[in-house]
Formats: sequence, C-alpha cells, structure tokens
Amino acid sequence: MVAAPCARRLARRSHSALIAALTVLLLQTLVVWNFSSLDSGEEQRAGGGRENPPEGAGGVWRRLRTESAGGVQAATGGSGQEVGVLGAGGVRVQGAAGGSGQEVGVRGAGGSRVLRDGYFSHRPKEKMRTDSNNENSVPKDFENIDNSNFAPRTQRQKYQPELVKKPLSKQKEHLKKKLEQEGKVKENSLLGKNSNEVLQFGHHAVKNSSSSSNLKEIHRSPRQPNLKRSGNSSPEIRYDQPPKCEISGKEAISALSRSKSKHCRREIAEIYCQHKQGKLMPEKVMRLCPLDGKANNNVLWDEDSIEYMPANPVRIAFVLVVHGRASRQLQRMFKAIYHKDHFYYIHVDKRSNYLHRKVLQFASQYPNVRVTPWRMATIWGGASLLSTYLQSMRDLIEMNDWPWDFFINLSAADYPIRTNDQLVAFLSRYRNMNFLKSHGRDNARFIRKQGLDRLFLECDTHMWRLGDRKIPEGITLDGGSDWFLLNRKFVEYVIFSSDDLVTKMKRFYSYTLLPAESFFHTVLENSPHCVSMVDNNLRITNWNRKLGCKCQYKHIVDWCGCSPNDFKPADFHRFQQTARPTFFARKFEAVVNQEIIGQLDYYLYGNYPSGTPGLRSYWENIYDEPDGIHSLSDVLLTMYHSFSRLGLRRAETSLHTDGDNSCRYYPMGHPVSVQLYFLADRFQGFLIKHHATNLAVSKLETLETWVMPKKMFKIASPPSDFGRLQFSEIGTDWDAKERIFRNFGGLIGPMDEPVGMQKWGKGPNVTVTVIWVDPINVIAATYDILIESSAEFTHYKPPLNLPLRPGVWTIKILHHWVPVAETKFLVTPLTFSSRQPIKQEESMKLHNGPPKNAYMEQSFQGLNPVLNIPVKAAQVDQAKKNAALIGTKLENWVDTLVSSIWSAVDVCNTGPTSCPVMQACSQTAWSSLSPDPKSELGPIKPDGRLR
Repeated sequence: MVAAPCARRLARRSHSALIAALTVLLLQTLVVWNFSSLDSGEEQRAGGGRENPPEGAGGVWRRLRTESAGGVQAATGGSGQEVGVLGAGGVRVQGAAGGSGQEVGVRGAGGSRVLRDGYFSHRPKEKMRTDSNNENSVPKDFENIDNSNFAPRTQRQKYQPELVKKPLSKQKEHLKKKLEQEGKVKENSLLGKNSNEVLQFGHHAVKNSSSSSNLKEIHRSPRQPNLKRSGNSSPEIRYDQPPKCEISGKEAISALSRSKSKHCRREIAEIYCQHKQGKLMPEKVMRLCPLDGKANNNVLWDEDSIEYMPANPVRIAFVLVVHGRASRQLQRMFKAIYHKDHFYYIHVDKRSNYLHRKVLQFASQYPNVRVTPWRMATIWGGASLLSTYLQSMRDLIEMNDWPWDFFINLSAADYPIRTNDQLVAFLSRYRNMNFLKSHGRDNARFIRKQGLDRLFLECDTHMWRLGDRKIPEGITLDGGSDWFLLNRKFVEYVIFSSDDLVTKMKRFYSYTLLPAESFFHTVLENSPHCVSMVDNNLRITNWNRKLGCKCQYKHIVDWCGCSPNDFKPADFHRFQQTARPTFFARKFEAVVNQEIIGQLDYYLYGNYPSGTPGLRSYWENIYDEPDGIHSLSDVLLTMYHSFSRLGLRRAETSLHTDGDNSCRYYPMGHPVSVQLYFLADRFQGFLIKHHATNLAVSKLETLETWVMPKKMFKIASPPSDFGRLQFSEIGTDWDAKERIFRNFGGLIGPMDEPVGMQKWGKGPNVTVTVIWVDPINVIAATYDILIESSAEFTHYKPPLNLPLRPGVWTIKILHHWVPVAETKFLVTPLTFSSRQPIKQEESMKLHNGPPKNAYMEQSFQGLNPVLNIPVKAAQVDQAKKNAALIGTKLENWVDTLVSSIWSAVDVCNTGPTSCPVMQACSQTAWSSLSPDPKSELGPIKPDGRLR
C-alpha cells in the first residue's frame, strides 16, 4: 500500500520523460529536414565506412559540414570527409558549417547540447566524360543545384516556447504546419515566383510580409558575436527619384538591396519596370530558316588530305579576348597562331591595365595586329562579353584593309593543337560553313539550366537576376559553347541585318546570362543561314565537372556556373585524336602546368635547339610600378619591402669585403615590380625588383632579388606507422578547381582567414587530428578529420577570431594522438596601414591577437599539458612588447620573422652598378630579365610565321 503512490509518481515521471523525449525527437527531425532541404549547389556527401573518431583530452564530438571544394568530393565523386574538432568540454554539438562533403567535428566546452548553423548540399554523382566537348558553363545537373542567392544558406534552429506547453499531439500538428509553410517559402525563394513582397519607394524601407530569411541570412560566426538578424527587416533603399512602377519579387528586391551604386539601382528599377509593363522583351519572333528542324552537316576529317594548301586559302580574323596578368603565356600562344596572312584583333579587359600595356607593346611590331581602342569589363557570364564580340565584328567589317573570311575567338588560355596550314586547308574546304557546338540536350532542360527564362542585368560588374520572363514564340532557342568559328557572310548578317530575328534577339540577349553561349546559335539556327551550321566548334575543352562546378562565380553572377579545368601532361593523348576535326584546346595555365604547353608546342613546331635557355622556367607579373601601390594590400606591401631588405643583406654578406662599401646598399622607395617564378612547374618564390642607394657612391641602382620559401612541412621523427599524409600547407585563396592556393607563397596578415590543406595517398579510412598553435603556444583550433580511403585532398578553414597574432604558427597533425607531421606558416606583422607607415595605435590593435586570446568561442587550454605545448610567461610578455613596435624596430621584427620562412637566394643588377662582383640580371637563369625565347616575339620568318 505504501508503494502505490511511489509507483504512480514514477509512472507520471516516466510519462513526462517520454513526452520530453518525443518532443526532442520531433525537434531533431525538424532540424534534419531543414538541413537536408537547404541546397547549396555543392556536392553531396555519400555514405561509406568511417573510422570512429578517437576521444581525447576531455573532448567530445560536434560535427560540422564544411566547405571542401576540391577536397574529398573532387577525389571521391561525392563521398564525404568527416572532421571532428576537439575541445576541453563535454558538449555534443551537431550541425553544419559550410558545404561540400567534408565533415568537421569541433570539440568545444560547456555542458549543453547545441545546434550549429549550417546546411547540407545535394549534388548527384556525375560520371566524368573526358572526351566530351559539350561545353556549357552551367552544370548538367542544374536541376539539383540551388541557383538562388536569395534562399538562406544557413538556418538557425530557434527555441520554440510555443511547443513546450502543448500536448504531444498538438506539437506534432504545429510542426507539420510549420514544415508546410517553410516548404512553400523555400519553393517561392527558389522559383522567384508569386512573391508577396512589395518594395515601396521614396524614403520608405523595403517591406517584406514573408520571412526576411528568404532574402539573405547573415551568418553569425565567432568573429561577429554581437551581429544579429532582425526579424522581418530589410535593407532600406533610397532613390533620387522614385521608379515608374511598384517593385515586387524577391530577385528584384534582392538585387536592389545588394547593388552598391545609385546608377545601378536606378538601372535595375528601370529595366524591371519596363519588363513588368511588357515593353522590354519580344513576345514573338519570326523564324526565317527554310528547314523544319536543325541542320545536320557532317564535315569530313582526314588529317592527311588537308596538308595541301588550296589555291584560294581563307584568311582568318582572330579575336583575342584576354584578361589577367599572364603576358608571357599570351605571347607564347600568339606566337603559335601567328601568320602574316591572317589578322589579329585583341581586346584586353579594362581592369587588366598591366596586360594592356604589354599587348600594346608587341602589337605595334606587326602590321596585321591591332588592339581595340575601347575596352569592356568582360565578367564571367556577363552581357558585356556578347557586346565585346559584336563590337569587334563591326570593327573588323569596317576595316577595309583587312579582307578576312572567318572570325575565330580565342582567349589567353587557348592553344592550337593543329598547325596553321591544317587549319587553313580545312576552313578553305568548308568556307561556307559556320562552326558552333550545341548543348546536345533537350531544349526545355537547356533553357532552364542556362537561365534563359530569367531576366538578368549587368551593372557594377555583376549580373543581377531580376525575375522570370517568357521565351519568345516562333523560334527555337539553341546554345552551347561560346567559342566558335563564323564565316564573314553570317557575321555581316548579324551586324547589319534589320531582320526581325536579329534585332529582337539582340534585345533579348542584352538581358541574358551567358549570352555568348546562345545568341549566335539561336540566330544562326533560325536565320536564312541555318543550312550552314556545323555542330562542332573545332575545340577540345577540359571539362571535369566534379572539380569545375563549385558555383565559384556566385560573387559575380546570381547563378551557379562551371569552368573547365587546366590541361596536364596526362591529357596529351586527347590532342592526337582524329575522330573529329579539332584545332584548338582549352584551358591551359602556365602557373598550374607549363609542361603540357611545351609538349604541344614541340609537337606542332619541333623542339628548340639544345641548350635553349628558359624552356622550363615561367615568370608571371603580379605587380608593376604603373599599377600604383594602391593596388597592393598592406600585407603584400609589407612583405615585398621585407623581401627587398633581405636581398640587400644577401648582397652585403655574400659580395661585401671589409673596408669596401661598393656592395652595400640602403633601400629606397617602394618595389618596382614583383614576379612569380616557376621552374619545372614548381613555385620557386618571388622576384622583387627594387631601388637601392649604393653606399660607396651614393647613387641609385635598380636590383632584383630572388626570395624562396623554406620547406616548412616535416614528417615526424621517428616517423609513425601512418603513411597516407603526403603534404600539408596553409594558405588563402584556395582554388577548388585546380586544388592549389592562388595566394602563391602564402602571404598572410593578421586579418586574413587561413585554410589548412592536406594531400593524401591511397589507403584505409583513417582519422587524423589537426591542431593550430599560435606564436605564443595558444591552441587556436583543433579538429579531427575522417579521411575516406580514396580522398586526395582535404581542406578546412577554422572560424578563428581576428586579428591573428603575428609570428610563426605551427600546425600539428596527429593520428591516434601520435605525431604524424607538422608545418609552419607566417602571419606577418604589418609595417603599413592603408599603404602608409603604420602608427602605434593601429599596430597595437592589429598585433595583439584576438580579444582575451580567444580564437574561438571554446577554449583549448586543457590540451596544452596533454600535447606538451607550454605557454611561457616570457613569450607572452615579448609578444605584448612586439605589438607596440613601429618604425625601424617593427621592420627588424618583420625581417626576423620573414627570414625564418623565406631565404634570399640571389640578387642581381638590372643596369649599371658600382658593385663589381654583382651579376647582371640578363646573365642569370632566374631573373625576369633573363632570356625567355619561347615567349619572346621577334621578326616574321620567311614562311610568314613567328614560331
């Protein structure tokens, strides 16, 4: 009898516990649903064996999905890589923080279960077709990729007090309704249709009756502890004069809120209103092609039969649309395609002033080479590229002294794979044909994939998505590659025809994403010239969509796009295929691999004479004095000055003799130029050209210093049994497509966000621990990575609070807590702030490390004794003193740190010098002034060629 009340109380408690457990389960289900419904356009992690992460140092797991572009996903076709991050607490934290297949677990401190921000991505596996020439800049699996910049990339799971006091059945009903509502919100966000948002103009803010998370979500990170999302607020948009219509729709509102200039906002509103009023897009276009369907012209390919030169050979107008700074690669490509009988019209992106200067120099040497007097910013996917081609065509037609027959567009990343004679013979045989590569899929899917049913506007060097539109009736839209060969007759039709087809298509494609990939195809297929279409653009393109489709252009365009990969020596056999006619290939990039360019060049034109210098070397300019120091960051300016001083010390120690100051120098001014230097496709360091005063004669001289990075990656001694790790590196600007750091040399400052990369060999699934240690032995981050057996690369950017403490950082890699390897990297102190000498107040702010020495929300102090990484008071005191340094003392500190990571290999003079033992730069094998015959352009040879 006494036990009965106890039993009833126990039953009530059990019932309450059961309800609480079911509530938690429902909430977890909602979390999983939310994560799985958010599609980032990255790759989906597949299942597979996992090695259980080792528990250690009082830490337990929290799993995050982090962006692994080019990492395991690229290597395994979608299988993930799990990373666990250790901490000194007992928290289990679940969630996602990034995007494509690398699971990261961060171990934290605390005592509660926390849900982290995040999303899962869904990208199906795709079999790589290495011989496919189906060149489109949007992935085949477009339907599975979220191309919206407006759906939330992260969603926070908020505490829901309305659920707590409700019975379980009511909770289920509430959650079901919420899921349905959120599903509708997401659908509207992705489709951009039926939005109930209205933008009021004048001095009123944007009003949004739906959740503001559907526009843009602010990702809260440890760097922004006080940054919060306002519930239903939207950015306020102001205008000098109100637009002519009411703006509605998420795309237009988002574009208006994100655009930076008044001019761009005004243009967005104007175009949107014209479209809304039906005044912008053509509704119907007349088809003028006599064929019912698409022309099916097959061109014969017999390599031997086209060696002869026809009696009336065609003459080609090559239009080179180039950008960047790879002037030597451009010159080498130009040298390979040049012939005195052809014409070369070069457009340089208006943002590439260094390259423009170089092009003007070599173009002046040849009568059949001209540079466009106008320049555009040809952004990826932009309407400006089509405008560039159309204006170039008009210019070429109006050049009466250039009797060309074919228009061929090329970039600096192209290279010929057949000789000029072969190309001329082939085109002379098919002089009435037009060569374009079509998508080869059903048109409805192509239209959706390519975004042709969406309205875009280019302004502020960005392609803004403004909403939906209808495809004009009466014609068939076609498209594919934006690299083509067009005969003059069709080009004249495109430029001068007043046909309804041409005029309306020009207007339609003025507001289209990637218009050059579709405009010429569509006009040709629907025009009287349709019978001349050949479905082959005579190119080979290196598509590897598992690496190239990382939505890497979303900062430029409100869409998801792809880019071809660079060719490597293993691809050479593809250039020798004879199944179909091909004359050019892309992409090539000498900073990634120059050997393949050399192989092609020697295959086409023979080897250079034995002993020819510079064949395995490559130089690429990254700074030139006319650019102005405003083009350099404070980090780069600091490092370049330090490199120059290291070179002067090198000259003094290796060339100076006692009692003689002829080889002693004092640095003067800013650097003159900076080059990347590669030898045999390996980065060899920087070449800094700089001024210095010779102390013996007090005269200014110009020197060039070669600085090379020291090897920082070291395998543990004695080596562990774990042998999969091949290399590890820390850097910024990770290129997921080519799997390299674009910040060559890893020049990192206090406000940068470094990424840890590891390269793996084949082997069983393993777990490794990565530990980041700052210069005073504060453990900044630690995480575990579960490596798939087929993984080649992994990378992770820990969310560290800034600024980073300047000095040499250490990255330790352990397997089952046994050291495997370590690497080091430098966070340089800054001697400049906004390109001016740094002041003490700024120095102390930037050089003291993060507030409270806390790089993350959780502390890892408990790991210091476990890992035998002591924090010494003397180190801490010295770091505080260093943070206050300015002037010469600061430069000395910087030089000490830089010399621990970099070494000055050599120094040379670029002109007259008072140092008798210093070598002339032109006589060295490494200087940017040394001979480089493979890229040098000389006089025209008797056969009309340069190569």
